[in-house]
Amino acid sequence: MLDLDILDTPAAAMLALDPIKARLLAELSVPASAAALAGRVGLTRQKINYHLKALEEQKLVEQAEARQWGGITERLMVATARAYVVSPAALGPIGADPAIHGDRLSASYLVALAARIVREVGMLWRGARAADKRLATLSIDTTIRFASPADRAAFTTDLANAVAALAARYHDDTTPGGRPHRLVVAAYPAPPETERKDDADEI
Repeated sequence: MLDLDILDTPAAAMLALDPIKARLLAELSVPASAAALAGRVGLTRQKINYHLKALEEQKLVEQAEARQWGGITERLMVATARAYVVSPAALGPIGADPAIHGDRLSASYLVALAARIVREVGMLWRGARAADKRLATLSIDTTIRFASPADRAAFTTDLANAVAALAARYHDDTTPGGRPHRLVVAAYPAPPETERKDDADEI
C-alpha cells in the first residue's frame, strides 16, 4: 500500500469522490471482506461487491488475501493507498495551467503552479514506480513569521537574489545528458490553525 497516490483519470477521480466509495476506501486501510464492510457501512454484501468491483477496475483497491470457507472463496480487499490526490490531469482541458495566468503575484497563479506540480510529479512518479525506480525530488517546507510588511519585502528580495545566484552557478545548458529540474518557490499567509500549532510548539 502506498502512503499516497495521485488519481489522474476522470473515472478514478469520480469513484474516489463518490461518498460511499470514499467511505469504503477509508475502511480498507486494512484488509477486509465484503461481508465485514457490509456490517460497518450498513449496505448489503451484494452492493458492497458492486462498489468494490468498480474500485478494483480503476486500481483503487486490490486483493490482499483469499480465504476458503467450504466451497466459497472470500476475498479480502485493501486500498492501494492510504490517501489520494486528484490531479488536474483528470479535468482535461479545464485543468489549471499557470501558462494562462499572467499575474505571477496572484493567488490563481500560485494555485495553478501547485496544480502543475501535482500533474507532472504524478506522471513522473507513476512511471518511476512502473520501472521500479525512485523519483528524485526535493521539498522544503517551513513557516516564517515576519515582523512587518517591510521585512517580508526584504526577505522576498533576498530570496530571489539567492535563487538567481544558485541557478546561475548550477544551471548548465551544454552538458550532454543533463536533466532539467523545475524549482518552484512559493509563499502565502499561513492559515490560522498553523499559527496556533506554532504557538503550541513553543510552549
